[in-house]
Amino acid sequence: MPTLAGLRRRGVPPEALRDFCDRVGVAKNQSTVEIELFDHVTREHLDRSAKRAMCVLDPLEVVIETWPEGEVRELEAPWHPTRPELGTRKVPLSRRIYIEQSDFMLDPPKKFFRLGPGREVRLRYGAILKCERVETDEAGKPVRLYCSHDPASLDPSVEPRKVKGVIHWVSAEHALPCEVRLYDRLFSKPDPSDVPEGEDYKRNLNPGSLEIAAGALAEPSIGAAEVGASFQFERTGYFVVDRDSSADKRVYNRTIGLRDSWAKEQAKD
Repeated sequence: MPTLAGLRRRGVPPEALRDFCDRVGVAKNQSTVEIELFDHVTREHLDRSAKRAMCVLDPLEVVIETWPEGEVRELEAPWHPTRPELGTRKVPLSRRIYIEQSDFMLDPPKKFFRLGPGREVRLRYGAILKCERVETDEAGKPVRLYCSHDPASLDPSVEPRKVKGVIHWVSAEHALPCEVRLYDRLFSKPDPSDVPEGEDYKRNLNPGSLEIAAGALAEPSIGAAEVGASFQFERTGYFVVDRDSSADKRVYNRTIGLRDSWAKEQAKD
């Protein structure tokens, strides 16, 4: 619910609430404010404060066949792209990893700059992969990819080779099991009371206001984060550690996604 308690549990920073109130101001006449403004202010604050991490919501297994069995390489990644004072974290890379199901297509269109048979993509902070073979189930759905990697793409002394796609991932051996709660708008219309006469406002409830990724996997660096800690899951959105978390399974609530349509519309004016 869009109450103060609900916003807090969803990870909205109190500074964002105060900033939103300052921007709206006080008026003598009754008025309404677009919820997109509130979202925009929340993103602004979390973009500055939230550490970065990688989390795969819908895992697809990848075996890097050219990677030595049992070898683990720790890659260094910044906690924040513009705040070096926050330091860095170690991200393990091994022979088996997981990527998002949506980052692979068996028959990708021309402008799909992610992974497909015979295509290359760069792992965020990591190596360049090329998909060599695909294993599918009886329904034809991909269940495992077999890839090769370019060792030179991990060598800092070598001029980086450009590829168009960059995707997030986690090491299968080190991944942190978690439940990710994907909260969205409670109502499907900006004005919940916009219903035909005699109809109930509940007909405008959004059936997709909560989806749960129960089998999500996160990088191990955030496993010790305290309840209330916020992160940007790269390429996905901003999330907060929920109080339902345990030592065996972490729980993250989505505060807000990465897209900011309100800011884009304002830029057109």
